[in-house]
Amino acid sequence: MEKKGVILMQRYELGRLLGQGTFAKVYHGRKLSSGQSVAIKVIDKEKILKGGELFNEIAKGKLKEDCNRKYFQQLIGAVDFCHSRGIYHRDLKPENLLLNENGNLKVSDFGLSAFTELQRHDGLLHTTCGTPAYVAPEIINKKGYDGAKADIWSCGVILFVLMAVSARRLIGNKALLE
Repeated sequence: MEKKGVILMQRYELGRLLGQGTFAKVYHGRKLSSGQSVAIKVIDKEKILKGGELFNEIAKGKLKEDCNRKYFQQLIGAVDFCHSRGIYHRDLKPENLLLNENGNLKVSDFGLSAFTELQRHDGLLHTTCGTPAYVAPEIINKKGYDGAKADIWSCGVILFVLMAVSARRLIGNKALLE
């Protein structure tokens, strides 16, 4: 599938390799209907299946508080690393947080990310983007926003989700004992 000129889903032609990371490769592609250039992310399922998305772990409902703490600390460390280099993710959510085979969290999908240089004269970003359940209110209200603060808001929502799953697990176990 990773050969130049291959047609994907009868809609896209796969082009040259643009870059690669631990879990995926990104290729230049062309939309067949319009000729528009696109980026195509090809994920190595074998590498993902060793860890997977944090979302899948949440869906299982078996996360423990100490594990949540570890994931959240790693998330904040990764976000801090990005922010220190002027990069704002803008779509942080469990589906974009991958776990490697050692259970370490990796931030993925920087497709909506922005750089400090994209800020307008007011020092704010203005593109409405992200996943509604995780996005900061100022983005939904279509006001200018600070990319770093918007990412931190999303981290807070992720922490809430992690802790809610842990609490539900504990309440469920207690109910079973009664």
